[in-house]
Amino acid sequence: MTTHEDTATYAPEHTPRLDWTALAPDVFKAMLRLDAAARQGLDARLLELVRIRASQINHCARCLDMHTKDALAAGESVERIIQLSAWEESAHFYTERELAALELTEAVTVLTDGFVPDAVYERAAKHFEEAELAQLIAAIAVINAWNRFGVTCRGEVGHYQPGQYK
Repeated sequence: MTTHEDTATYAPEHTPRLDWTALAPDVFKAMLRLDAAARQGLDARLLELVRIRASQINHCARCLDMHTKDALAAGESVERIIQLSAWEESAHFYTERELAALELTEAVTVLTDGFVPDAVYERAAKHFEEAELAQLIAAIAVINAWNRFGVTCRGEVGHYQPGQYK
């Protein structure tokens, strides 16, 4: 018996637009160093949830591929990753600390209102010590930068191996 997957014809992969990592190697190396500095002291699972959520908002398929795989490798559950796009409706899957980080991620990622609301910042500040909050904000800013490279240059999707860029 064959399944739908056995007979399905999938759309072709997008062709990458620009290999910015090869054409701007100093920028790529600087981004890797910035990424490493931003994640210092942050829990790996929390960091991956934040990275996935920002990447969902920004529609960065390359970063979604990468960070869902890294989250699973860090011990995150499939169920929590699946619920992440609807975290406000499935808040019971997350701790108050994670919810504060996710809310801050959305506020920093979507600046259409022109600012991060005080209530969002204060909720995050309640759950994170100042130094850790600074790292979290840095990590959110960095994943947003990676997303912009990924979406603009259309990096390959589906070929990432967990931990490849650590």
